[in-house]
Amino acid sequence: MRIVFAGTPEFAVPSLRSLVDAGHDVAGVITREDAPLGRKRVLTPSPVARLAADLGIPTLKANRLGDDAAAWASELGAELGVIVAYGGLVREPLLSLPEHGWINLHFSELPRWRGAAPVQRALMAGERRLGVTVFRLVEALDAGDVLTRDEREFGPGTSAGEALAELADFGTGALLAAVAAIAADPDSGDPQAGEASYAHKLTREDGRIDLSAPADRVLAHWAGVTPEPGAFAMHEGAPLKLHELRVTTVGAGAGVDQPAAAEPERGTVTLEGGSAILHLADGALELARVQPAGKPAMDGAAWLRGRGGAAVLS
Repeated sequence: MRIVFAGTPEFAVPSLRSLVDAGHDVAGVITREDAPLGRKRVLTPSPVARLAADLGIPTLKANRLGDDAAAWASELGAELGVIVAYGGLVREPLLSLPEHGWINLHFSELPRWRGAAPVQRALMAGERRLGVTVFRLVEALDAGDVLTRDEREFGPGTSAGEALAELADFGTGALLAAVAAIAADPDSGDPQAGEASYAHKLTREDGRIDLSAPADRVLAHWAGVTPEPGAFAMHEGAPLKLHELRVTTVGAGAGVDQPAAAEPERGTVTLEGGSAILHLADGALELARVQPAGKPAMDGAAWLRGRGGAAVLS
């Protein structure tokens, strides 16, 4: 099938590659404009732009899918539009340009977690079974008919970055099946069923961890905001970035064989067995890697040793 593809980040790369490898004619790629990256703010093409260049696919770089994008796409003669994590909405007249419309690989089991941050919000809510859905684009947000879907279980503490990378890979199967379904029956698809929920875009403040919560909720929150916008707690009035938290049995039984007064307070970090252990309401987690304000990331135990072997986070 002749396809126009829209996508930007690394999570969209497996979809573009799979369409090409499956023999589809990807006539053009739309991706966001080069962005300044790194300390020197060097203008850098998106991961999708780089792959399109390697594959020799004509590419339009645009930060919105407006009239210019529609005019460019109209010349391609595409039968189907495919969008994966482009970073913007497909509106008319572009929405109606391909003969079979547009389909989207979305990283949730729709209608749950419609919106910008489905994996992140699902993990923050404590969900461990995550899915993908390929659906037809309509003007309403993530509300079109479903073509294919898939799901799998993730272990506790799997970060949003790790989960997205895995979903992006195994979701290509659902995407290719959806394209095949449209080729066989252009009217294929079923209405979404169930209660919708929304995954609003994350802000920096979403990264602040509530250390009064139980350990499993703290770990889930950390997972959902890692690597972006990044998890943090406060230490001595400054943010301490929590790059890596781990499940641990060290410190989990604190207070079982001790009087209650001997139990570490919530948010206390102690050095135990060579690890930095964060004590919480019903257990503990290991601070494996942290980053103090104005300093590079470092091993959590090394940071704690520099604090005399104990610290209190809030």
